[in-house]
Amino acid sequence: MGTLYSSLKFLHFADHLEALRQGTVRAPIHIRIKPTNICNHDCWYCAYRVDHLQLGEVMVERDTIPREKMFEIVDDCIAMGVKAITFSGGGDPLVYKPLPEVVERLAAGGVRVATLTNGANLKGRMAEVFARHGTWVRISIDAWDDASYAHARRIPEGEFSRVCANMRAFTALDSRCVLGISFIVTRENHAHILEACRIFKDLGVNHVKLSGAVVANDGAENNAYHRPIKAATGDQIAAAKALSDSRFTVIDHYHELEERFDKSYTTCPFLQYLTVIGADSAVYTCQDKAYTQLGLLGSIRDRSFREFWFSEENRHRLYTFNPAENCHHHCVSHSKNLAILDVLAIDPEHGNFV
Repeated sequence: MGTLYSSLKFLHFADHLEALRQGTVRAPIHIRIKPTNICNHDCWYCAYRVDHLQLGEVMVERDTIPREKMFEIVDDCIAMGVKAITFSGGGDPLVYKPLPEVVERLAAGGVRVATLTNGANLKGRMAEVFARHGTWVRISIDAWDDASYAHARRIPEGEFSRVCANMRAFTALDSRCVLGISFIVTRENHAHILEACRIFKDLGVNHVKLSGAVVANDGAENNAYHRPIKAATGDQIAAAKALSDSRFTVIDHYHELEERFDKSYTTCPFLQYLTVIGADSAVYTCQDKAYTQLGLLGSIRDRSFREFWFSEENRHRLYTFNPAENCHHHCVSHSKNLAILDVLAIDPEHGNFV
């Protein structure tokens, strides 16, 4: 299996680089669709549900994309040539009852599908459809046993064991779908990273991606939260990496967060590669600004996604959005933007001198 995570995937799409040079708009390659804001967990660090983080400031927890609107979006994505759809939250996407049928229609239209989920509903037909059509499923988890899981997510004890059973059953299916774990590192769980990775490896998952919990809108505050556990976390990660083999990998994304907050660049080219459709039937710049006024590109409640995306309104918004002014927060696309801007800055007279 090749590299799963990279900031250089954009290089496969030369037409998008040319559109950025010309100031035009192409269909996004990848869309995150948030089908519902309803969630069956209540994680203490969830950026959509805590008052002190910007993300989710205008989110309505009962919002759900109507079934008819969802299939309109699906048909637009197929017609536009969108390559991939990830279902995420908001809420937990596997709570959305039409999702199996949605996945099947996308797959029939040649669109690759994936999901981020807490895994509670990764069972029955939902599991079967992702096993058959999914490229990857990534389960967000932050615990190593029933008690720690219940405490972090404010749910009854026993759910960790149930999610583990769902994962084991999923990996037992005859499927090429990659099952991964997104493990959110906190002060409470950092000493149990190795223990948790052993459990996940035994369940048959492909990889565990380790990331630090984002607990503030300010990079320095986030680093201050992680500083007391940084050394011990590093030791745990090093030990966990020793578990890696041909079937299992530990991916270390636990890093200093401050560098991803303040931006020196004044355009966000990655907006043309990945966009977000929320459960409120609105389009947002990215997952880090979903359900915020600053991140709102426009509503598609009363028009199709295709009509909106190729409108002058959206083109103007895409090219005038200024991260240096509007994005003083964590950004998962920061390294990708730096790479794209570096490519766009190459002098064409000197580009052949590789």
